[in-house]
Amino acid sequence: MENIELEPLLNQKSFGKEMTSDFKENLEALKVQLSPEKSYDVVYRVIKIGERDAFFFFIDGFCKDELMQKMLQFLMGLKPEDLPDNAHDMTKKYMPHVEVDLSNKWDDIIHGLLSGQTIIIIDGYDTCIMLDTRTYPSRSMSEPVKEKALRGSRDGFVETIVFNTALLRRRIRSTKLRVEMLSAGKSSQTDIAVCYMDDRVDHKMLCQIKNRIKNIHLDALSMNQESLAECLYQSKWYNPFPKFKYTERPDTAAAHVLEGNIVLFVDNAPSAMIIPVTIFDMVEEVDDYYFPPITGTYLRFSRFIIGVLTYLLTPTFLLLCMYPRWIPDWLKFIEIADTVNVPVLLQLLILELSLDGLKLAAVNTPNMLSTPLSVVAGIVLGEFAVKSGWFNSEVMLYMAFVAIANYTQSNYELGYALKFMRIITLILTGIAGVFGYAAGILICLLCIIFNKTIAGNSYLGIGSGMGKIWKRFFRIRQEQTSEK
Repeated sequence: MENIELEPLLNQKSFGKEMTSDFKENLEALKVQLSPEKSYDVVYRVIKIGERDAFFFFIDGFCKDELMQKMLQFLMGLKPEDLPDNAHDMTKKYMPHVEVDLSNKWDDIIHGLLSGQTIIIIDGYDTCIMLDTRTYPSRSMSEPVKEKALRGSRDGFVETIVFNTALLRRRIRSTKLRVEMLSAGKSSQTDIAVCYMDDRVDHKMLCQIKNRIKNIHLDALSMNQESLAECLYQSKWYNPFPKFKYTERPDTAAAHVLEGNIVLFVDNAPSAMIIPVTIFDMVEEVDDYYFPPITGTYLRFSRFIIGVLTYLLTPTFLLLCMYPRWIPDWLKFIEIADTVNVPVLLQLLILELSLDGLKLAAVNTPNMLSTPLSVVAGIVLGEFAVKSGWFNSEVMLYMAFVAIANYTQSNYELGYALKFMRIITLILTGIAGVFGYAAGILICLLCIIFNKTIAGNSYLGIGSGMGKIWKRFFRIRQEQTSEK
């Protein structure tokens, strides 16, 4: 665990950075720093171990009661002649627990205590005994709601970082898998697990990522992964295309680790951050690999074509409305038949905003009311919006397709990036016609072409070779083979 310098101990008495063998001084130091009389969840108990004074400190809710009861019963039964001269020998002879650590530095001791460990300090010992007896409240490992798969496992990441790394280790039983624990945030001291394959990762990039995490100077990662992402990549905020891929599926995270990518887990976040990623990584989904190659390739092409349509459909429709003479005879039916009371551009922009409003309303709607409100929003509002003259039926049809087709892309960040590009293209088309339409498409292409991954490579994966791009696009994953 990376050490984080804590604030100096407060109030009248000044304590050093290291504990001493004086029992009362050590107890007073922890009382001053943790204020157990004010914080009800900070619990301590003074006992006798071999006729010596000793005390336990732990966080209520993080401690396993049955284990602590047995530990206390065993230690309180020791005799004076049983106690060794130092804490190291004490752990070797009389600590019947699997995970035991020693430290004499207050920052390590307090960090371990606040992380859920139980600390034991015995009179005459200048070293603290730290027991990993913690257990965290967590929910069950159910299938992610957003990343459901037709085939594959039904488990998903949870908010506890230890469980998440265990799910990854269960799938990669290799001695080359490394899981390093770092932390960030002066007050929160949020745990961050860095997972990678030692023989496949780019070690130069790995060092850069670890150094960036270590150099984060924040009071807390208040928004978990988003706070970490903004600290790791602070430039080019105006480019909406995402630099990180998030997944709640352990099989997806394991696949990326085996490909040489880095996976970051942030404590209290139920998903994994994958870096570095290209545009081809963003459009991948787990079902692409749980079906035969021809089926997976079809799914990939379908998602790609639908994604392009969600971006180009409404700007192209607006352009054709502005230049109806360009519409061929076999497409004359796309012309707006009714009277246009509100400009088409304004209709499209209002509907773009309205769709986001409906999404926000759906998130905050109680489950028991979701069905009737969906009927009201979808049928009543839609029908009367057309009859009242605010919107034309053709505009409503195309925006409905865009709204539904957006859900073919599981990546929220990529979906909103395409939405922003679509709005920019709509506005430029409405202002400058065909030149604005071309300028909007050019801006979108430039944002993709000149975008960089967090490692500084091309967003299109050009640095990895066209052969790799071809294989990834056509859903052909090279299986890793062991060296003979």
